[in-house]
Amino acid sequence: MKKLLSLVLAAVMVLPAVYAVPAAAAAEGGTRVITDGLGREVEVPETVERIVTLGNASRMATYLGLADKMVSVANGDLNTSLFMAYGVYNQELWADLPVVASGGYGEVNPEAILEAEPDVILCTYEEDIVANIEDQLGCMVVAAPQGTLYGEDYELALRVFGDACGVSERAEAVIGMIHACLDDLDARTKDIPEEEKPLCLTAAATFRGGHGITGVYSNSAILASIHGRDAAEGLSEGPKGVEVDKEQILAWNPDILILDAGNLELVKTEYAEDPDFFAEIAAVQNGQVYQWPNSTANYTNVEIPLVSGYYAGSLLYPEAFADIDFEAKAAEIFEFFLGHEGYLEMLSEAGLGYSPVVLGE
Repeated sequence: MKKLLSLVLAAVMVLPAVYAVPAAAAAEGGTRVITDGLGREVEVPETVERIVTLGNASRMATYLGLADKMVSVANGDLNTSLFMAYGVYNQELWADLPVVASGGYGEVNPEAILEAEPDVILCTYEEDIVANIEDQLGCMVVAAPQGTLYGEDYELALRVFGDACGVSERAEAVIGMIHACLDDLDARTKDIPEEEKPLCLTAAATFRGGHGITGVYSNSAILASIHGRDAAEGLSEGPKGVEVDKEQILAWNPDILILDAGNLELVKTEYAEDPDFFAEIAAVQNGQVYQWPNSTANYTNVEIPLVSGYYAGSLLYPEAFADIDFEAKAAEIFEFFLGHEGYLEMLSEAGLGYSPVVLGE
């Protein structure tokens, strides 16, 4: 088999660069040309039934309702963390699929990809990595950005992959759902006077691993979606996890503290070691400490941050969200993106959902 695959690779390498349909998909059904996220013309089959996903594409495929058409997985897709929402319900579906990307960032197994006989290969790596993968495969892939939370590049990725796989209508529905939630959050909070907004710090952040109380989110996209007063605003150019010192947290003295649930034990350990530090924070003094699910696991989720926007909004501006049944809204969003019910309950049962926190217990 390896010798045969080597011959296939050698043969397809001499084809013109515009040829993009994997050999297994070119035999029948016709093709069409699309423009991918790198602005390149890429040839894809008219009908797509078998999909290989690389990078963040498995999450996008799940949002697009294509999880059952995947014929391979990357190593990150098999992460069983509840915070990797798109993978929670697909573990059984994907259990027997070959792993075609199990090395470091951007590393793939070209033989395994060819053996999976995909109709199309979806990829979210940078241009130089995409070029390297294409050199190994001997054909082009459909490339798109990983996607910045609530960014135009996220929408671009959804549209490109939706176009490539013949589900553009679903892609527009997903984008429409994101905008509907963001527009609602904006309308509820944009006119609230600044002096009526509590100062909020989102901490126990998840970036390059988990952090305790001094790992904070600067320029939080979630807080921005509800026009919140972000204590850590301005520490970075865009939304980013940043490590600060304890004195900075005391200087901010936030009214509300929201922690990543996955890192709560780190904070509880810190509290046990230095309760006097925490006792100086207004949020701790007033019982305004909460947890929400980590929103990053194997790249960027979108459904968890949308739900977290409604949760944070209800904490910061109770009157503006008085008509919202949070559990019902969360269920609506999770079911839309993931295609399954019960995700909020799963988080809650694991102690990783949305709830108040009492440090020291």
